[in-house]
Amino acid sequence: MADRPSLPALIIAIAVLAGSYCRVASSASPAVEDELRGGGGAGGPTTMRRRAASVMVPITILKSAVSDGAVCMDGTPPAYHLDPGSGAGSRSWIVNLEGGAWCNSAKTCRLTRSSGRGSSDHMDKEIPFTGIMSSSRAVNPDFYNWNRVKVRYCDGGSFAGEAFDKDTGIYFRGQRIWNAVIRHLLSIGMANADQVLLAGCSSGGLAVILHCDQLRAFFPSGSTVVKCISDGGLYLDAVDVSGGRSLRSYFGDIVAMQGIAQNLPPACTARLDATSCFFPQNIIDGVKTPLFLLNAAYDFIQIVLSLAPDRADPSGAWRACKSNRTACSASQMSFLQDFRDQMVASVKGFSGSRSNGVFLSSCFAHCQSEQLGTWNTKPGGSPTIQNKGISKSVGDWYFDRAEVKAVDCRYPCDNTCHHII
Repeated sequence: MADRPSLPALIIAIAVLAGSYCRVASSASPAVEDELRGGGGAGGPTTMRRRAASVMVPITILKSAVSDGAVCMDGTPPAYHLDPGSGAGSRSWIVNLEGGAWCNSAKTCRLTRSSGRGSSDHMDKEIPFTGIMSSSRAVNPDFYNWNRVKVRYCDGGSFAGEAFDKDTGIYFRGQRIWNAVIRHLLSIGMANADQVLLAGCSSGGLAVILHCDQLRAFFPSGSTVVKCISDGGLYLDAVDVSGGRSLRSYFGDIVAMQGIAQNLPPACTARLDATSCFFPQNIIDGVKTPLFLLNAAYDFIQIVLSLAPDRADPSGAWRACKSNRTACSASQMSFLQDFRDQMVASVKGFSGSRSNGVFLSSCFAHCQSEQLGTWNTKPGGSPTIQNKGISKSVGDWYFDRAEVKAVDCRYPCDNTCHHII
């Protein structure tokens, strides 16, 4: 199998850029500084120290999962981080599926296996919870006191694989990790939840779409409200600048190598090939659980990975445009506007359901729910559509305060964006 381009360097670049937004925002607002400390408002010195200590959430290694074969790529146990809820939020849960690209060949999977995206031995022992995962009431008013869980990503296949590569000794057990972690969370209190929200960004956002109905099936009584939000996970099967389909080729390798076909939605695989059913545009209309799609219409990751990857642009004609949107030529911008129109069209049927929500911003961005600079209008400076930011939109949808079908006008109409390029 020929090696396809991997994303680790690109994901690192995104993280650095997102971190820079957080630092800019925190220097401008006391409320954001409170967010960085893990605070939630008023409190004395002792309270503030306790909140400061809790902003970094420790890891839990789920050793018991190994007996079920639920292991990371290198055979180590899966892991998660839990910040317990309190008060009115003690019976509500957010389960957030970590993102971080995919691996699609022996070469890229070996690299991933020796990192925190393929081994719990290499994961950070504690991580900050920000944005939708924040414990700050000012930043995260609807979910700040919920039980908030970050499930670490170490399978390379959006928690969907079921395979073992004998040649490399690499495990692709994403589906087993999903099942093991959810069952564990149910055993420690989530079974009694009144409300559950499944969330995720990027490859984690794709995982949310794949697993949304599966999560609802763990609560058969119907007494628990289960909803899902996919952030930056609406990957399109789009034509690239050379006339090919780079992302389809890449996804095809992932699906084949990791044995993902058997875990894709049967309603999709009954009519389309497995690779097509790894693309959200072919799945979302069949998701029965309420789902919210949060995406940048000019998704930076898709521009680099799907629309204008280096191998589809050997002359480098797109290099400047990919680094700086203002450097895009008229024809290049027209190509990107067409991509935006495809994304809008892909959610047309999905938006017809009253239970679903949509927030498509006209930003050159990727993943907006966990960043200080994009989650909340106050103090973070969220992008807004019709004067409503992301946090308010998600909360209104989840709690049925209002329907949210927010589709931004074409770039460059929105001056509230935080553009990556």
